[in-house]
Amino acid sequence: MMSVPPAPAEIDHLAAVGARLSAAMSSVVVGRPDLVRTSLAVLLAGGHLLLEDVPGLGKTTLAKALARSIDCTVGRVQFTPDLLPSDLTGVTIYRPQTQEFEFRPGPVFAHVVIGDEINRASPKTQAALLECMQEAQTTVDGTTYPLPRPFFVVATQNPVEMEGTYPLPEAQRDRFMARLSVGYPDAATEVELLDRNEDGDPLDDLAPVTEAAEVERLVAVARRLHASPAVKRYVVDLVAATRTDNGLRLGASPRASVQLLRAAKALAALGGRDHVLPDDVQELAVPVLAHRLLPSAQARTSGRTTADVVRAVLDQVPLPAASPVLASAGRGRRAAP
Repeated sequence: MMSVPPAPAEIDHLAAVGARLSAAMSSVVVGRPDLVRTSLAVLLAGGHLLLEDVPGLGKTTLAKALARSIDCTVGRVQFTPDLLPSDLTGVTIYRPQTQEFEFRPGPVFAHVVIGDEINRASPKTQAALLECMQEAQTTVDGTTYPLPRPFFVVATQNPVEMEGTYPLPEAQRDRFMARLSVGYPDAATEVELLDRNEDGDPLDDLAPVTEAAEVERLVAVARRLHASPAVKRYVVDLVAATRTDNGLRLGASPRASVQLLRAAKALAALGGRDHVLPDDVQELAVPVLAHRLLPSAQARTSGRTTADVVRAVLDQVPLPAASPVLASAGRGRRAAP
């Protein structure tokens, strides 16, 4: 069944809320508008976000800034080697007074779940998130419990070569819509960071600019954006090209195609458009696809990363032919399909 395209007023409202969220986060996350923009696209696409880099670059700060910008429940988990699955999902306990069993929910029962250093936990504990992230529910002792909506996981991880880390399994990485690397700031940005943190933590002054129910409505709006058959085929061609690249032993899954298109729709909506352009797909291709791929032994030996493979695929796969929607970019909001 075809969904009804969003009205111009709905797109304007989504873009306005996105601008407020971006301004709020940028008051804490200094000098990285690209990180903020992509994080919001993942949020409004209904996905989950993985932040990877060495300690001290602001991964957790970015996650906290996003969470505090929304009036919602927040669960915080510090992943450690001795963390158990029940520490995440919750546990059923017996009450002798009432002679009944009672379920005590874990930190995953929140709108935004911040997972710090997710790859320091054992694979068994990491796997406890699989059902949560894919189906927004968790099963404990044979009973399935729905999770709040929206349900958004923002996890941080250290590079796998650092001490005490467990590589995330392929199924776990595939549940994250996008992976971002924070990177070191330039000198001017670092000086501004010192100024903002001189008198205290900027997070303490961050107030919510929207609420959870509003975010859930905007996720539904973003998914109704128009994507032409040519753009959809472009997404499929990009993903399919990763499955035949000689530098990879595992290409992107069909889930990657779905999530790349959803993220591109959210990015287009943040820009005030009601249709997706190839530029939206290209901007998100590396964050959405690279972490799902496994390089071949030859690629690892030559130092070729999965991000390099995705960039090469973007250069090789031809852009979709011009269509009324694509040609209308910049000449008004509504275009004929």
